[in-house]
Amino acid sequence: MAEDPKWQRASSLITNAESVIGLIDIPAHKLSISQTNAHLTPKAIREALQRFSTHSYTADKNIAVQSIQDLGEIANPEQNEQQTIDTLNAANKELTIALGGDNSITYAAALGVYGEKLSTAGLITLDAHHDLRDGNSNGSPVRRLIEAGLNPKQVVQIGINDFSNSSDYEQLAHSLGITVITRIEVARIGIASACKKALEIAGASLGPIHVDLDVDVCDQSVVPACPAAAPGGISAFELRQAARLLASNSLVRGLDITEIDASRDTEDQRTIRLGALLVLEAVAGQLSR
Repeated sequence: MAEDPKWQRASSLITNAESVIGLIDIPAHKLSISQTNAHLTPKAIREALQRFSTHSYTADKNIAVQSIQDLGEIANPEQNEQQTIDTLNAANKELTIALGGDNSITYAAALGVYGEKLSTAGLITLDAHHDLRDGNSNGSPVRRLIEAGLNPKQVVQIGINDFSNSSDYEQLAHSLGITVITRIEVARIGIASACKKALEIAGASLGPIHVDLDVDVCDQSVVPACPAAAPGGISAFELRQAARLLASNSLVRGLDITEIDASRDTEDQRTIRLGALLVLEAVAGQLSR
């Protein structure tokens, strides 16, 4: 790509310098229920950042005033969850962005952000699925976090979709006290109102909040690289809005981007580019605090 000194590439934000924002790659893929090459995605998202600038029209701000500290990569994350937890806990950033990888990374990424404040912590997921399955997979991080001590009454799930979950898991979510904002409700009240409600509930104890952006919450047409996406999900714009709105809250200390399989994307890389834009929306949100 041709270089223009008046057009700063977003990829330039990532440096080794100390920053209040951290970026870490967690390329998990071995625990996925369906076969995936999601381990290829963190690198692809980083490369896609060079396609975007650092200027936000909405915020009337150049987000290049804030760098992103590169926290590196967790090797073999499925076997090294404790390393992920320790790395993020030690980093202690105002906002840590974790690039997956499948959705199994949410467990360790969230615990690393929560640190010793698990009892007051909250979780917000944008996901078509409850992720309450038994065992250890990309379908179980929410259940595992609750079993680890997360208060289920401070868990909010936005975008839960029809025919993407079983009756048993819906009943489990209800019995645990999880707040569910369905895809239909998002359409009715708007993504901004859904995020506001989620922040109030997840942040009720004023503890740290982790946000899980499972990109298969989006309509399949805009995220062809998400194996579990279905027709009728939220739009790419709604997910971008959510990333910025949620990251603008100072209680949000962690955010992950999951369930993109870079090897399945279309030639125009629309899913990977959305992943890169979610990083930038999160940075813009943090800058507005």
